Amino acid sequence: MNNTFDSNKQFDQAASDILSQIIQHRRDVRGNRFLKNAIKEGDLKQILDAALHAPSVGFSQPWEFVLIHKDEIKQQISQSFQRENEKAKETLSKSLDDDKQALYQSLKLEGIQESPLNLAVFYKPNNAPVLGQTSMPDMGRFSVVCAIQNMWLMARSLNIGMGWVSILNPDEVKSILNAPEDRELIAYLCLGYVDKFYDKPELEIRKWEARKKAEQVVIKEQYADV
Repeated sequence: MNNTFDSNKQFDQAASDILSQIIQHRRDVRGNRFLKNAIKEGDLKQILDAALHAPSVGFSQPWEFVLIHKDEIKQQISQSFQRENEKAKETLSKSLDDDKQALYQSLKLEGIQESPLNLAVFYKPNNAPVLGQTSMPDMGRFSVVCAIQNMWLMARSLNIGMGWVSILNPDEVKSILNAPEDRELIAYLCLGYVDKFYDKPELEIRKWEARKKAEQVVIKEQYADV
């Protein structure tokens, strides 16, 4: 990899096309796809470097990353997932029809114990005012999400799968990982090489939701009067 930096680097159409392909082929990978192979040190470094080059409000870089390889820690996190997933099933059962409930029951929603690497991403708040964050205090958290997206795209470019587990109790995860009181869990990620990437997102394939079209979400100038 060429680490030489050009202060006014220009990219050609081929580079743009490759980036577009990476974005379109990014997938949320579940436990039934992960292989046990450990992630190569060089690949992991590239993924973390991508996170460190993410945009952040006021160049605050308010992120921390906990790398988790130990099975005993993964098991504790997995138990938290199981408890929270039972709550989710009960909540969703009130709003889903029978077909959607059956589909939910069949979905594999995480790969905590199957993936060779778990990665917890925390937001570390700044005690002093942050440039650009005074009017919108959540900008620090959004900055951490930008780092996660960078990791996801870099992982996909290396043919490494990533899955985001959101059915977790963040306080339990903090306790398991002995995180400082002021840290806030933003994401719990599962990473590893996979046996295959789906042609489309799994939830689209399983007809949980359909992909929205641009005309459904792109608004010109301002919202129309309701």
